[in-house]
Amino acid sequence: MISLNLKKRIYTSIALFFLIILVLYYKFILAYTLIVLGVYAIIEFTNISKRIFINRYSIIILNIFFITYIFLFCFMFFFFSTFYLIKTILFSILLSCIASDIGGYIVGKNLKGPRLTKISPNKTYSGAAGSLIFSSAILSGSIFFFTNNFNFKIIICAMLISIACQIGDLLFSFLKRKAKLKDTGNILPGHGGVLDRIDGYLLGIPVGLLSLILFL
Repeated sequence: MISLNLKKRIYTSIALFFLIILVLYYKFILAYTLIVLGVYAIIEFTNISKRIFINRYSIIILNIFFITYIFLFCFMFFFFSTFYLIKTILFSILLSCIASDIGGYIVGKNLKGPRLTKISPNKTYSGAAGSLIFSSAILSGSIFFFTNNFNFKIIICAMLISIACQIGDLLFSFLKRKAKLKDTGNILPGHGGVLDRIDGYLLGIPVGLLSLILFL
């Protein structure tokens, strides 16, 4: 029996998969999507920071840092998507991030075991291992499909992507815990906010691009 949470992740991933295809091959849709996601991410982060910090200067500094990061992230994503080879790499990285999320949930839910950290009680060592395995398998298969190339460096890249995704997920789980929030927002019914869906991608994609460009 598939749990409701897993169904949500699967449906979100399927929708994201088709959205990825659209945004990578249609520049207008890509630009619009990045702007919308970026704006909502900034709004949600601002709300979180206001609930954590009292000092307004701390809030301003933190938000300036986050806005700068989001701007650079969106610019990097749009810029690299204009190159065919890097576009295929970017597509592979996104699939790897999705696989890391779903793989970690499936394995962690079934095998359970010791908790990974107190920050997020649902995260387990088995789930972390599942994320690494699923991410490695999908990235290796996708890169081989597009480039007819495979080496063990790709597996290392996949592991780095998965670790970065998990760190991003844990970081925002920590912030939500501090802010006493269950979700970062409610823009996505049944799923929470934008940051609830893309928290891992914000670290996973830059790490993946950097590592694959250097290694391939």
